[in-house]
Formats: sequence, structure tokens, C-alpha cells
Amino acid sequence: MTDNAPAATTVLVVDDEPNIRDLLSQTLRLVGFDVVAAATGFEALTAAEASRPGLIVLDVMLPDLDGFEVAARLRTAGQDVPVLFLTARDSQDDRIRGLTAGGDDYVTKPFSLEEVVLRIRAILRRTRSVTGAPAEEVPDPVLRYADLELDEDRHEVRRGGTRIDLSPTEFNLLRFLLEHPGRVIGKAQILDRVWSYDFGGDSRIVESYVYYLRKKLDSSGPRLIHTIRGVGYTLRLPHGNR
Repeated sequence: MTDNAPAATTVLVVDDEPNIRDLLSQTLRLVGFDVVAAATGFEALTAAEASRPGLIVLDVMLPDLDGFEVAARLRTAGQDVPVLFLTARDSQDDRIRGLTAGGDDYVTKPFSLEEVVLRIRAILRRTRSVTGAPAEEVPDPVLRYADLELDEDRHEVRRGGTRIDLSPTEFNLLRFLLEHPGRVIGKAQILDRVWSYDFGGDSRIVESYVYYLRKKLDSSGPRLIHTIRGVGYTLRLPHGNR
């Protein structure tokens, strides 16, 4: 990062379940946020004071103070940081209590990581449009290469302005390649990232999905996904088109 690059937004993740806390933290770091984590309500208050996060992902059910009380104390202390509640309860009373405590949105457990990221980005865009803070501090939800665009928020892919319908796995595969344009990525790396670490298959599924993805993308322009024999795949323009 250069000296003129905008600083990443810090997100405070608060959850007493280590697996959820770690998974959220790792995911948010992957999409460009700085992350601070806490396991209890009192830890959250201390961390919020020390790190001054741009947003808090806050579990409602904590072992000491509940999330609503944490949010209310932050507001009383003058911290207007946006809050996204994580809750296993979806009653109208809980929603009203969360909004009254100063919450900006909520996600019901069990949740998808994609949904949490989308909600965070939406909250940050809303709050920054009100405060006038630079929009560049929110990680751009659109990945671009050549005439190819992948929009995380809309879950859409376009090439040359034409929408291309992809399956969820094809979308995730293309997103991984777009995150590393020009870099050669091995099949094992793709399996780890797109199909998760516990996937029990072999590299032939990667070959199949690359084939499907190419057929959809290449109908709208020159080939962008190239095979590096014996190594993996890379996203780049053909020689002579760069």
C-alpha cells in the first residue's frame, strides 16, 4: 500500500463462540477490512475505545453484557459507530430493541458469510453518505479486469456490458481469479478456496468448472482464463491484446 492509499476500515467482531468469531475475522480480512476481535461485552467496550472501529459486528447473546447493552453503552459514551447485530432470535420485539439500542441492521443465525459482508458494505455506504466520509474507505464490491466486471453486492457478472449468468460455484471461481489477475493459481489452491479445505474431490472438478466458465465468458470476447500446463490457471488478456 502506498502512502496515498486510503486506510482499510477497521471492523470489531464480537462473538463468544470462537469458531464464529475466527471465521468472520478471517473472511473480513480476506475482503479488505482490518479486524479486531472480542469475546465478551466488556472486551467489546474496551476494544471499541482502543481501536475506534468503523463498524461493529455484535452478537446479541454474550456471557456478560448482551449485545443490546453493549450498543447502548457505546451510544451513551458518544460512540456513534455503526452496529450490525448477530442474533439467533428474530422476533419483532428483538428487532425493535436492537434498533432502539442503536443498531443499524441485524443478521439472523445461522447466516452466510456473503450476507454479512454485503450487509457491512451496505451499512458503511449508508453511514458515509450521511457523514461525508470518503467512499474509497469501503472496499469496492466490483472486481474488474479488461471488459469483465464482477459485482459482489448484486451478485452479477458482466462482460462488455452484457450480463452473464453463472452458478454460485462458477461465480466463486471467477471471483478468486479476479482477485489475483495475472497470477498463476494452482488447482490445489482453487480447491482450497472455492470448494473449502474439507472438500474430498480431486482436481478434475476444477478442470470441469474452468471449462464451463470459459464457455460462458469467451462468447463475449477474447479468452481471459488461460491454462498453464502442469501448473494451473491464470486470468489475463491473450498476447497481442494487452
